[in-house]
Order: sequence, then structure tokens, then C-alpha cells
Amino acid sequence: MVRLILNILWFIFFGWALGIAYGIAALICFLLIVTIPFGVASLRLAVYAVWPFGRTIESRPGVHVASGIANILWLVLAGWWIALTHILAGIAQCVTIIGIPFGIANFKLVPAALWPLGREIVTLP
Repeated sequence: MVRLILNILWFIFFGWALGIAYGIAALICFLLIVTIPFGVASLRLAVYAVWPFGRTIESRPGVHVASGIANILWLVLAGWWIALTHILAGIAQCVTIIGIPFGIANFKLVPAALWPLGREIVTLP
């Protein structure tokens, strides 16, 4: 029940904007054809960013070298500033006691924003 309440509050205040931002990034990546894997990763991040409580991101076993190279490219071009945005938002949210769970949710998005390929969203029991 607590996860549901936190997810609803997250969606009202932050989730919809993050979902739209990651969705627009995915559409741009799909339009550029070569960056379709980044578009898929952006959609995965969009789904997670809209409803983060009760789920986590784990590394997928059997990730290939191509994913590692693509992740390095992602890190250099986009990942670092997306992760920095999540870190700054998380710090700002942790200033108040009520915002601490939301700050932690932003911190959970940092590794996925830095290294999105080769990860999957897993629902917690």
C-alpha cells in the first residue's frame, strides 16, 4: 500500500515529466535509426521513471561487448548530464523529510542513466 501511495505521489509531482522527457528522447533516437538501441533503453528508463517504487534495475546476464561500447558512447554523449540531473534533484528532495523517499528514487535512477544498455526492470516481491 505504501508503494502505491509513493508511486501516485511520484507520478503527480515528478514521474509524468520524467516519462515524457525520456519518451521524447526515445522518439528522437528512433528517428535517427542508428540510435534505436538507445531509444529502447530510453523507453525502459521512461517506464521505470514513471513508476519507480516497488521495482529495481538489474544487470542482464550475457551482455555483449557491443552493449559495453554503446554504453560508453551513451555515457559520453548523454548519460553523465542525465545522471547529474538525477543527483541534483535527489539532493534537493532529500532536504525535507517528506522528500527523502523521492530523493532515493532519483538516486536509484542514476546508474541506469549512466549505463542503460544491458539492464532490465525487475519487480520487487
